[in-house]
Amino acid sequence: MTRKMWLVVALLALLALALAACGGGGQAAEATQAPAEEAATEEPAGPATGYGSTLAAVKERGYLICGVNSKVPGFGFLNEAGEYEGFDIDFCRAVAAAIFGDPNKVEFRPLSAKERFTALQTGEIDVLIRNTTWTLTRDTEVGGNFVHTTFYDGQGFIVRKDSGIETLEDLDGTAICVQTGTTTEANLRDVLDANGIEAEVVVFDDVEAGWAAYEEGRCDAYTTDKSGLVARRTMLKNPDEHMIMDVTVSKEPLGPMVRHGDDQWFDIVQWVVFATFYAEEAGVTSENVDQVRDTTTNPRVRSLLGLEGDLGKKLGLDNDWAYNVIKHVGNYAEIYNRNLGPDTPTYIPRGLNSLYTEGGLLYAPPFR
Repeated sequence: MTRKMWLVVALLALLALALAACGGGGQAAEATQAPAEEAATEEPAGPATGYGSTLAAVKERGYLICGVNSKVPGFGFLNEAGEYEGFDIDFCRAVAAAIFGDPNKVEFRPLSAKERFTALQTGEIDVLIRNTTWTLTRDTEVGGNFVHTTFYDGQGFIVRKDSGIETLEDLDGTAICVQTGTTTEANLRDVLDANGIEAEVVVFDDVEAGWAAYEEGRCDAYTTDKSGLVARRTMLKNPDEHMIMDVTVSKEPLGPMVRHGDDQWFDIVQWVVFATFYAEEAGVTSENVDQVRDTTTNPRVRSLLGLEGDLGKKLGLDNDWAYNVIKHVGNYAEIYNRNLGPDTPTYIPRGLNSLYTEGGLLYAPPFR
């Protein structure tokens, strides 16, 4: 070995000793310090969104937080007794029943149209069930996923009966009230442009202010989902003086929305909805569910009610989760009729919201 090679070997040996003297630790020390330095500058963590995180948080808290409307009779409304009631409210109760076996383990968080998506994104609520229309943009840009539609709706107009307004063309030259921050406003402008109708669009952040303006005559028409028109018409001073026009200008599929990132939670809310559909299809109601559970030999109904198949465990719930939904809240027909049926002030014929076997769009995948 030459003298030069000996020098190289000696230098390498000295370098190795120097690193060993640092405990191999120069790099190791930096590796343990770097995350701490990064953590000091990171923004506070948002809501947990990993698989199973939402159910775990809800169970630890002991109740569900459901974002709702409080001003739409029949769907989400705070009644004179200070109690929440309505079609959407019942679906909140159904999710609570599936998780806890108790439909009352839910806190209702009233939200405006402007607040609702932020509340879901930030974890203020666990699920949004508030007459919200499913669109591609909302499915991709606001941090949420829509589960199956619970109510198929469409946008319409309410006018005074003595106004002479009966068709879209009759809206030319009128003032139309609409709530901003909704699909309704965008739909209205599209319809007016497409039909060459020149009307003044009067927007309001607050739904109450918009309806007050309509009732005071500052607007000739008010536009929103037809379900909302039916509901709010009951709150006008003289409901019989107003009519909902026989025109529908959009598709408005309404249903629950959950945060992106937790497929288990998505599945739970999704299958709670399907359980109400299938229970109606199978003739299982809150009144006969105990009898059916004791006597049925139908394998799909037995799976629904937790008698076989361990379907609840696959969702992270008890196997009697759907039994609890039906027992405490009811099937879809019971929920619908309780809030929107012919014996209510907010009656809306079921139409598309009928089972597929009756010409509607409600169809539950197999419980197997």
